[in-house]
Amino acid sequence: MIWFWLGYFGLVALLLFLDLFVFHRKNEVQSLRSAAAWTAGWMALGLSFTGVVYLMYENKWLGITGPDGGVAAITYVSAYLLEQALSVDNIFVISLLFHQFRVPMKYQHRVLFWGIMGAIVFRVAMLGGGIWLASKFDWVFYIFGAYLAYQGFGLLREDEEEEEEEALKNNRAVRFLRKFVKVVEGDHGGKFRVYIDGRFALTTVAVCLISVELTDIVFALDSIPAVLSVSQESFIIITSNIFAIMGLRSLYFVLAGAMAQFKYLKMALAILLMGIGVKLFLHNHVHVSHVISLIAIATIIGTGVLASIISSKRSPPAEKQHLGDHDLKHTHTHKHDHKP
Repeated sequence: MIWFWLGYFGLVALLLFLDLFVFHRKNEVQSLRSAAAWTAGWMALGLSFTGVVYLMYENKWLGITGPDGGVAAITYVSAYLLEQALSVDNIFVISLLFHQFRVPMKYQHRVLFWGIMGAIVFRVAMLGGGIWLASKFDWVFYIFGAYLAYQGFGLLREDEEEEEEEALKNNRAVRFLRKFVKVVEGDHGGKFRVYIDGRFALTTVAVCLISVELTDIVFALDSIPAVLSVSQESFIIITSNIFAIMGLRSLYFVLAGAMAQFKYLKMALAILLMGIGVKLFLHNHVHVSHVISLIAIATIIGTGVLASIISSKRSPPAEKQHLGDHDLKHTHTHKHDHKP
């Protein structure tokens, strides 16, 4: 099994290397068409891995144990779609961070790339810890369930100002760096550190990257208990999580400018978190099949997206203009940027 993981992470490293150093080696603004194509490509790759999951569990390759191939494939798709759905809220907060640190669009891809690299390392470690806890202590599911239900309820009540305050908390944590490291503002070609006045200094792009990493750790506290409600198979959880994370970068450029128009998507995510929380809390009393879980996840998220699209089309011109102003603000053309 060790050889499979070496090959798997080698493939992930190769794909990310080609992404940044071959296809996106220049600092330039990514077009919506390009971002959509990359998003479709990453999703196709992630979903096509379902076939590998099926074959490995059906034939028990590499000594793998667990459910049969069909159940494993459905579980993998459920975990993948769940992680993709939960990453949407992460995208919105990242957009706020880029706005607050005044990171130009042409450098955002670079920040997200290294943010993804760090996220993969943190997620694997945290997923491993979550799987170990779930296997050793059954009562941890009650804690996870109550926590997710609480987070879902809080998401229903949360407004834009509260999210911005939450993002600023991360900034305050990062400002701790200023006591020990020199931080310089301005455009430095997307570099993370520069040599000024005889010593190295971090750029605001680097500080923004640190904020993005801290944000992902916070969001992992939601996604990891949620994915454990789908499966406790380490192979399925880790692979689905990483494939979903790899597509987060291009998905950001597709959704960031239009997040305000998906006003019912946050409600759908809240309902999904509360539903998963209830499922975890009742895991010893009520059995929910993997097929029903997959249908529920797809239905809740699909309904939120569809309702948002219908509502957006019915919005009067004045409201659409307001949404456009909101999008403009979060694509860094607002004249009154906050200083980091």
